[in-house]
Amino acid sequence: MGPDRVPKSFGCFPHQCLKLNFSPRRQSKSSSDLSSPGGSSKSLSAPKSTTREDELKEVFRRFDGDNDGKISAVELRAYFASIGEYMSHQEAQLVINDLDTDGDNLIDLDDFMRLMTKEGEEEDLKAAFEMFEFEKGSGRINPASLQRVLSKLGDSRSHDECAAMIQIYDVDGTGELGFDEFHHMMMA
Repeated sequence: MGPDRVPKSFGCFPHQCLKLNFSPRRQSKSSSDLSSPGGSSKSLSAPKSTTREDELKEVFRRFDGDNDGKISAVELRAYFASIGEYMSHQEAQLVINDLDTDGDNLIDLDDFMRLMTKEGEEEDLKAAFEMFEFEKGSGRINPASLQRVLSKLGDSRSHDECAAMIQIYDVDGTGELGFDEFHHMMMA
């Protein structure tokens, strides 16, 4: 793999790895404190607050090994190493480059929150897509399924109107919407 490519398991940023690997780490360690590389201690107990923002700040603190409010490529690698995942320095730097908005070669809390908010929106969009699918797990929305869901939501449309709505965003010409097409439609 060349230095300009991040492995598929790390995609844009390992949203799935974060979700899948963060929880086991929390569960596998006791709630006692662990020393970070900078000598300070961090509690691994679950956050007391239940707000999404507080939970995301806690996740950010897990990555921020030296507690400076920024995640470096070294800290990113260290976190993934701690959960048994290998990430080269080049791969970590590509992730940093992709997410860093202020050009300091670090991910700050704002960058991290923006990423995680986007992830939450993506999950909501997937749930909405599943509601519209004509057959659970089919990965497609057809005019009849769109009409059915809109009708349940109090928006009665004809089959032809639903077909016309789909046609606008039907890039592949199947007469149905896949998730990417649905995503594009919802963001328009």
